[in-house]
Amino acid sequence: MSELFDAVDALLASRAALPPPAERKRLRAAHGLTIDEVATALQVRRATVSGWESGKTEPRPPERDAYARLLDKLAELYPATQADTATPAPAPDPVVPATFTAAPAPAEARTLSTREASEAAVMTATENTQTPAPAPVAAAPAAATRPARTTRTSSTSRRPGAKKAAPANTPAGGADPRFENGPLAVVDVEDGKVLAYCTGGLVLDVPAKSIPALVDWTLREAKLGAPKLSGPGKDADPLIVLTEAALERYGLPVTLTEEEKLAGRIPEGHKVIKQLARAEWKLTKRGFGPWARIYRPATGSERACVQLCIPSWNALDTRHWGTAGQLPPAELARVLGVYASRVMTPRGSTAVTGLELMTALHPPTRASEPDADGKRHSEHNPGSLGKDAIDPMNWPPCEVPDGHPVLKDMPRFHMRGPAEKLFEEAYDWARPMTDAECTLRHLVGIDVNMAFAAGANGLPVGLGEATHVTNPVFDPKLPGSWLVDLSHVDLSRVKVGKEWVELDGNLLPSPFTPKGERPEGPAWYATPTVAYAQELGYEVRPIEAWVRYDNGRYLDGWYNRLRDAYLATMADLGVDADLAPADFLAAMHGYKARDPELAIVVSAVKATVKGGLGKLRERPRGENWRPGEPWRALARPTWRPDIRAAVISRTRINLHRKIVKHAAFTGQYPIAILSDCVVYASNGPSPLDFLPYREGKPLPGGFKLGINPGLVKWEGTQDVLWGEEVREKFNAPELNLARYIKDGTVTDVDNGE
Repeated sequence: MSELFDAVDALLASRAALPPPAERKRLRAAHGLTIDEVATALQVRRATVSGWESGKTEPRPPERDAYARLLDKLAELYPATQADTATPAPAPDPVVPATFTAAPAPAEARTLSTREASEAAVMTATENTQTPAPAPVAAAPAAATRPARTTRTSSTSRRPGAKKAAPANTPAGGADPRFENGPLAVVDVEDGKVLAYCTGGLVLDVPAKSIPALVDWTLREAKLGAPKLSGPGKDADPLIVLTEAALERYGLPVTLTEEEKLAGRIPEGHKVIKQLARAEWKLTKRGFGPWARIYRPATGSERACVQLCIPSWNALDTRHWGTAGQLPPAELARVLGVYASRVMTPRGSTAVTGLELMTALHPPTRASEPDADGKRHSEHNPGSLGKDAIDPMNWPPCEVPDGHPVLKDMPRFHMRGPAEKLFEEAYDWARPMTDAECTLRHLVGIDVNMAFAAGANGLPVGLGEATHVTNPVFDPKLPGSWLVDLSHVDLSRVKVGKEWVELDGNLLPSPFTPKGERPEGPAWYATPTVAYAQELGYEVRPIEAWVRYDNGRYLDGWYNRLRDAYLATMADLGVDADLAPADFLAAMHGYKARDPELAIVVSAVKATVKGGLGKLRERPRGENWRPGEPWRALARPTWRPDIRAAVISRTRINLHRKIVKHAAFTGQYPIAILSDCVVYASNGPSPLDFLPYREGKPLPGGFKLGINPGLVKWEGTQDVLWGEEVREKFNAPELNLARYIKDGTVTDVDNGE
């Protein structure tokens, strides 16, 4: 009889009730579980769990019973609401109460044929015209929605007259027919078939049986790529992302050895590289690594370049891309596709892409007007940095890092001070709390949104080489580096606007040094720093300067594109730019949980800003470099440490200006500052407990809550007692609490790194 019972139990398990695919994903996300964790617990592949959540496949015994049990338990913990039929519930937040919910992107539907998808799109359009749906809190734009999956072979093999479906109002490539399938594809292998997952839910069959054939197919049939961002620029090359299964299919290692990781590439003798050579394809100098570029020399305007991205080789750095490298193909295509449509097709790391975006918006050359014979020629594009790098020996010594060729005659162990070297860096400053501050209950951190992007907005920077000037008259509109003594600026009495105000200068950081120390004599500063000394009401008399008469607002377009990408993605996550302060704080509560994939895009956009600016002063990276010798980055027109210094200078000054206005109006002073995060003591846990709002309006020129670059958001809150205990524990009265305000965890003595 027991055998009969076992048979009945097995029969019941084979039909264990399961919620719909979208609900399965919601329940997993609500508990903070990753696909990998579920796959490990059920002893199946991550692709199997992904298939269950997308509706592509259904679990079978014995895994089905265990999976059903997991979902039943999660459903008890996170019961579905009406809103949950379309969105995962946001994660809890202990400080700011959540009163905000946002409409999510719809879950992926089952695989549709081209005809089914077309009919579904028509039906949806018809229904929308007859019965308007209520507007959600934040409507996601086309590029951000999760569409139904549409499968076809390739653009050359579909039946005559067939039209590509337009699932979920999500066009894959936009108006340009050359790139109708979008900027990129994630290539994977399922059930022995090679598939290319494109943006917009489109899936193409890939006939290529080798990497050379894949490159050829991409250029000839896939219709992938993106139009240029500027008139004189170039179209973006198609990007192919290879999953682990695709790597195995095409004879590439799934992971790199330690030696290959250090080299950043696979060996030149690898069989795939030999296949490319036989097919007359070339690799760039960085070889076949996580971001490989495969090309043939261009003939006329014909495109002949494909970029590969290999996540399992750490192409998508987890610091900036989070779990993107572990996403299923369709979801990874969505993440990278949104980033590509709003920023640009990735060209490497976020730092590399940030730098490439500058060039894409300001190409170095353009076509000239026709000459006497009617021919056009390549000429310098005004407003760009040109096609030639500045000669390393023409750099002002004050602007370059140690080891630069222009410093080769300097004594080996000489340490340059402020009078020899431009020290324009972000803040890392803290001070002990006063007795009055210790009587308050909370330490509240606020963080400036996209601070360095805001610092770049409208900033004049040099476009060419610098000119040396002695005893110059300071010009706040002229980009350059100035040797000037600002030690006489007294923060206890400064101009705020047109009025002189009295402040407690001992509680303020100096605006002229990253550590907030008052300068002791002449030092090199970028133009925004010297201009701020004048703004505070003090005279400046430079001793000498390196100025750039050829200048312009080179970074304006770069800022605008990254700002728009950031704001559009945050709006998709339910955080709009025009929210009232309390509504903004509520909207920011748990925003990442509303759509974790779009949250990855936000992280990548922010990393593109910081990384791109950092690349302007890239240091040697191995290359058997020795001090005094040039390194590879110096050969780029975009190696411009002066531009980086100017942006950081302006960002630091913008923050100090707000701090001074806040102190003059409220009598409150910062406890600590780390880059773009400022910590204040407060009686309440919210920024609204100490920021001076009157009838919903902020202090003019002070801190304002909001999502726009330059405005601030809540970073974290801790008890004042926590701050004192941490400083006592590490015997560090000036421990920078801004570094730990987010979650309160301090793992070691603060060393400033």
